[in-house]
Amino acid sequence: MAILAFPLVISFLKPHAPHLSLLRVAKPSSVLLNSPQLLSRRYFSRTTASAVNTSSIQQHSSTNASDEPKKASVLTFQQAIQRLQEYWASVGCAVMQCSNTEVGAGTMNPLTYLRVLGPEPWNVAYVEPSIRPDDSRYGENPNRLQRHTQFQVILKPDPGNSQDLFIRSLSALGIDVSEHDIRFVEDNWESPVLGAWGLGWEIWMDGMEITQFTYFQQAGSLELSPISVEITYGLERILMLLQGVDHFKKIQYADGITYGELFMENEKEMSAYYLEHANVHHIQKHFDFFEEEARSLLASGLAIPAYNQLLKTSHAFNILDSRGFVGVTERARYFGRMRSLARQCAQLWLKTRESLGYPLGVVSESVDHVCPKEVIEAAVKKLDRDPRLFVLEIGTEEMPPHDVVHASQQLKDLVLQLLEKQRLNHGGIQAFGTPRRLVITVESLCPKQVENEVEVRGPPASKTFDEQGNPTKAAEGFCRRYAVSMDSLFRKVDGKTEYVYARVKESARVALEVLSEELPGILAKISFLKSMRWNSQFTFSRPIRWIMSLHGDVVVPFTFAGILSGNLSYGLRNTQAATVMVESAESYHSIMKNAGIDIEIEERKKTILEHSNLLAKTVNGNIVIQESLLSEVVNLVEAPVPVLGKFNESFLELPDELLTMVMQKHQKYFAVTDDNGKLLPYFIAVANGAINEMVVRKGNEAVLRARYEDAKFFYELDTCKRFKDFRSQLKGILFHEKLGTMLDKMMRVESLVHKLSMDLGVKEDMLLIIKEAASLAMSDLATSVVTEFTSLSGIMACHYALRDGYSEQVVACHH
Repeated sequence: MAILAFPLVISFLKPHAPHLSLLRVAKPSSVLLNSPQLLSRRYFSRTTASAVNTSSIQQHSSTNASDEPKKASVLTFQQAIQRLQEYWASVGCAVMQCSNTEVGAGTMNPLTYLRVLGPEPWNVAYVEPSIRPDDSRYGENPNRLQRHTQFQVILKPDPGNSQDLFIRSLSALGIDVSEHDIRFVEDNWESPVLGAWGLGWEIWMDGMEITQFTYFQQAGSLELSPISVEITYGLERILMLLQGVDHFKKIQYADGITYGELFMENEKEMSAYYLEHANVHHIQKHFDFFEEEARSLLASGLAIPAYNQLLKTSHAFNILDSRGFVGVTERARYFGRMRSLARQCAQLWLKTRESLGYPLGVVSESVDHVCPKEVIEAAVKKLDRDPRLFVLEIGTEEMPPHDVVHASQQLKDLVLQLLEKQRLNHGGIQAFGTPRRLVITVESLCPKQVENEVEVRGPPASKTFDEQGNPTKAAEGFCRRYAVSMDSLFRKVDGKTEYVYARVKESARVALEVLSEELPGILAKISFLKSMRWNSQFTFSRPIRWIMSLHGDVVVPFTFAGILSGNLSYGLRNTQAATVMVESAESYHSIMKNAGIDIEIEERKKTILEHSNLLAKTVNGNIVIQESLLSEVVNLVEAPVPVLGKFNESFLELPDELLTMVMQKHQKYFAVTDDNGKLLPYFIAVANGAINEMVVRKGNEAVLRARYEDAKFFYELDTCKRFKDFRSQLKGILFHEKLGTMLDKMMRVESLVHKLSMDLGVKEDMLLIIKEAASLAMSDLATSVVTEFTSLSGIMACHYALRDGYSEQVVACHH
C-alpha cells in the first residue's frame, strides 16, 4: 500500500497549475477557496476527500521514472485485480462486489447506474464479470469472450484529475507508461437501454482498447448533477499485454493455473448455447415475463428489485440479438420498452434516497469564481509599454479531432472580433490546435487601446436651452455625464428633430484589463457538436484543465470554468517535460517544440505523410491515404510517430474491403499496397510522442492479428455455405412486429420488382437477371461478417455472389 501511494505523495513536490478550486460540499457548511473537499459522512466522506486531495496536488503530472514504483515481476490475473483494488482504495474508493445478475457491462451494476443518480457523493471500485452473448467465439478468438472481466471505478463528483489517477493505476499494474503509446480516443458512449449517455474516450495502449473512460451526462433519461467519472478496465486485454501472451487462454490466472484451464470449457458451451441452441421463442417469453414483473415491482415502490428484473430483460434481449432474431426496426421497440423501465427505476430510486435524507451527504453546486481585482492590478503594473506577442492556450483533456479544427478557428474569429471592437491594434493572428490544446497568437498587440473621439447625441435642442437661451438642467446633466463644457455643445439635425451633440474622447484602457474582462465571455461562445459538463457551470468539448495567457512576459489573469490563467503549460504525459513554465509569449513556440509538442496541424500532417512514405518504401510499398482518415489521425496526436507493422500474409485471402475497413475504421491505420494497388501485409500506425517503437509495433501487430482472426472466423462461417442459402435465414430476423421478418419484407420487394419490370416492358433475358438479383437482396444481412461489420452490407453481398459464380450483371443489379 505504501508503494502504491508513493506516486501520489511525491506529486506534492511538483509545481501545479494555478486554479481556483471548485471542490464544494454542503456538509459542513463552510469551505475555504482551494481547500480539498470534505464530506462529513462516514466512509464516503473520507473517500471523497481523499480522491479530491490528489486533484489539488497535481492535475497534469507525468509518471516519471523518479516517481515510479519499482517494476516487479509480471502480475497474474488475480494479482492485477488485487493491485487495482489496493490502488483505488488508497486514493479513496470503497471496494465493493459484482452484481448477482448477468450484466453486459459494469455500468449496469446498481453500484453504478443507480448511484450516479442524485446529489450524493460516491467513490467505488469493483470487479464485474460481464456477459455479452454477441461476443461468443467458442474460445477461438484471442480477444473476444462472451464472459469477460471488467474492473469498474466510479468517481463522483469529478475530482479534477481523473486521467492522472488512471495513468497512475497503470503504473501500479507494473506498466511502464513511458514505453507505450497510451491515447485517449474519442468515444461518445450511450446506452439506449438505460437512457444513459456520456462523453469520453476509449483508452488505447499500443492500438488496443484497454479501458473506457466516460463523464456521465445522463442516466435514466435524467440530467446528472454532479457529474460522475466512469473508468472501465478490460482486464483480459490488459493482462495479455502485461504477460506478453497472444491468447486469453494463455493468461496466468494464478500461479500454475491458466485462464484457459479455468474458463475455456465455459466459453465453448456458453457460445454454443448463445449462437446455436438458445430457443428464441422461450427467450422472448422470458423477456415479457421479466418486463411484467419489473412493472409490478415499480407499482409496489420497490426500485432495487424492479431494476434487477430490468437487468434480466436486458440479458434476454442480448441472447435474442446474438441469435440474429432482432431486426433494426424491432430493436428500437425493445430498447424503448427497457428504457421506459430504466427511467421509472431511476425516478423511484431518487425519490427513495430523498425520503431517506440522502444518507451519504450532498455535493453542493459548483461556483465559478471571478478573478480577484488585486491580481489584475498587480499584473497591470508589470506591463511593457511596447507592443508584444499575446498567446492564449486553452488546455483540455483530449478533444475529438473535428473539435480541434472547428474550435481553433472559432477562437481565432472571436478574438479578432474582440480586438477590433475594443480598439486594440495588433499584427497577424494565428490559430493552432492539438487534441489537448487550443492556441491563439496575436503579434504586436498594443498595451493600450487607441484613443477615439466620438460624437455623442444629447437631448433635443428644444429641451436643452430655455426661451432665453440659458442651459436647462437636461443640458447640465448631459455635460456632467460626459465631462464636457457647455461651450463645446453643437446642434445637429437627426431625422426631423434637432439635437445637441458633444465630441467625447473615449479613454484608452490597458489591453490587459480589457482581455481579463472579455476573454471568459469569448471562451463561453465556442460551440461544439457535442458539449459536456464536468465540475463547472460551463460546458465545453472536454474538461478544461489549464489556461495559459501571456502578453509578453506578463500573465493576463482571468478565470473560466473555475481555472485561473497562468504561465504554465503541459507537454506529453509520459515525459519529463510534462509541466513547462512559459517565461514569455515569445518563447512559447520554442518551449512547446522542446517539450515535443507540434501545435501546427499542417506540420503534423506533413510529418505523418513524409515519415509514412519513407516507411512504406522500405517494404517496396505505397501508403493508401484516405483524406478523412488522415484528418482524423493528425488531430489524435500531438507528436506524431509513424510505426510500420506487419501482419500474416494468410490474412490476404480475406476480401480487400474487409481488411482495409478493419485497418482504417477500427484501428486508424494506413494500409500499404504495391505499385499495382494490391494490398501488402503491412500497415502504418501513428503513435503519439516518445515511445519504445519495438514495444508499440509488437502491440499494434497483436491487435490487428486479433481483429483479423475475428474477421476470418466470420468469413469462414459464411463461406461454408452458398450465398443463396442465407436468404432463408432472414426469417429469423424480425423486421417489425406488425410487418413480419426480413424474409417477409424481401418477398414483398421481390414481388414488387417483378411487377414493376413487367409494367415497364423489360425484356425477358433482363427480367431473369433482375429476378435473380432480387432473390439475393438483403441476404448478406444474415451473414456473420455483416452482422459484425454492418458497414460492409452490400459490399459483402457482391463478394459472396461473385464467389458463388453469379454473373456480374446479377451482382450489378443487386448492388
